[in-house]
Amino acid sequence: MSEAPQEPRSPEQIRAEIEDTRQELGDTVEALAAKTDVKARASDRVAAAKETIRDSKDDVVSKVGQVTPDTAAAGAQQFGATVQEKPMPFATAAAFAGGVLVGWLLGRR
Repeated sequence: MSEAPQEPRSPEQIRAEIEDTRQELGDTVEALAAKTDVKARASDRVAAAKETIRDSKDDVVSKVGQVTPDTAAAGAQQFGATVQEKPMPFATAAAFAGGVLVGWLLGRR
């Protein structure tokens, strides 16, 4: 393959090309340095996680605020009725939880 003949460049054109190349190289080095800065990237991730948690907390608080005491009371009544209708599963779960608590307390000694 033969290349097309180029016109001779002036020293100003060459200097401008060199300056452009330096700028591009500087940008590339800066981007690579940012990628390899583990501490900064970890800090960015922690900040993003905190923001996500704050948003989630706000959503939960909003939803809890929408629940009225009447609906909470109705839910408690329904739960109580379910326990009265089928006491065995709840008694079993309570006994298991009590056993786990006793075992944990004895294991701490």
